[in-house]
Amino acid sequence: MGRIFLAPSFAFMAVIALFPVFYAIGMSLYSIRGFHQEFTGFDNYARVLTDAGFFNAVGNTLVFTVASVSLEFVVGMAFALIMHQAFVGRGLTRAVILVPWVIPTAVAAQVWRYMFDHNPGFVNSVLGTDVNWLRDPAWSMVGIISADVWKTAPFVALLLLAGLQTIPKDYYEAARVDGATVVQRFWFITLPLLRPAIVVALLFRTVDALRMFDFAYVFAGYSNSLATLSVYAQRFLVAEPELGYANALSTVTFVIVMIVGLAFISRMGRHMVGDVARKEK
Repeated sequence: MGRIFLAPSFAFMAVIALFPVFYAIGMSLYSIRGFHQEFTGFDNYARVLTDAGFFNAVGNTLVFTVASVSLEFVVGMAFALIMHQAFVGRGLTRAVILVPWVIPTAVAAQVWRYMFDHNPGFVNSVLGTDVNWLRDPAWSMVGIISADVWKTAPFVALLLLAGLQTIPKDYYEAARVDGATVVQRFWFITLPLLRPAIVVALLFRTVDALRMFDFAYVFAGYSNSLATLSVYAQRFLVAEPELGYANALSTVTFVIVMIVGLAFISRMGRHMVGDVARKEK
């Protein structure tokens, strides 16, 4: 009976979620220029596999994802531990830490681009350097990663804080009685019990980083030197309209993100199931 009542909702959600995917896959089998459409089968996908710009976008996306997610986890953990402590002004501290997260990404990207611009050179004046951040691809990537960490680390902190609040305080008190240091309590109590929240935070941020568009586009437009998968696909949707090829790129991006997400969930899920099995034994 429960399945019967839930079926309409599941069917509606499936249509909303899957229709755009199948529609994009269908369009990717055509060569579409203006109002002219021609069925070309898998030619667009063959072009993707021989497109140097696509593989450059894959490399940029992976560099951005690994660097930003790693830094966001470290910074987010530090923020979560601070917000979890009891001290005067904790509410204000939490509000200040979470402010960057609520700022629209496009607005944050514009602000950070202005800061890294050689004129007026705010970042250069603070660091005492003379780097043209927006012209050098390597330094531009540093700027994009910095901006994304500033914007999204509070979100990671919020997820980890929720996990920290579920850990019983009795464990820490028992560890103190046994003479455990702060580092030992963090390593042997906090991290193991925080694993579900860590998995959720890393999964959300990894999938989101693989789809990153705003910062790369605002910093460098459609430049191949910094184009991510989303920027490169959007280039053929708007700047150089080839709707069939743009949908092929989008489909490949979707498959990459889905594979990474499923692998992430499967691997981490096995660890958590193993932990439960050990506890039951």
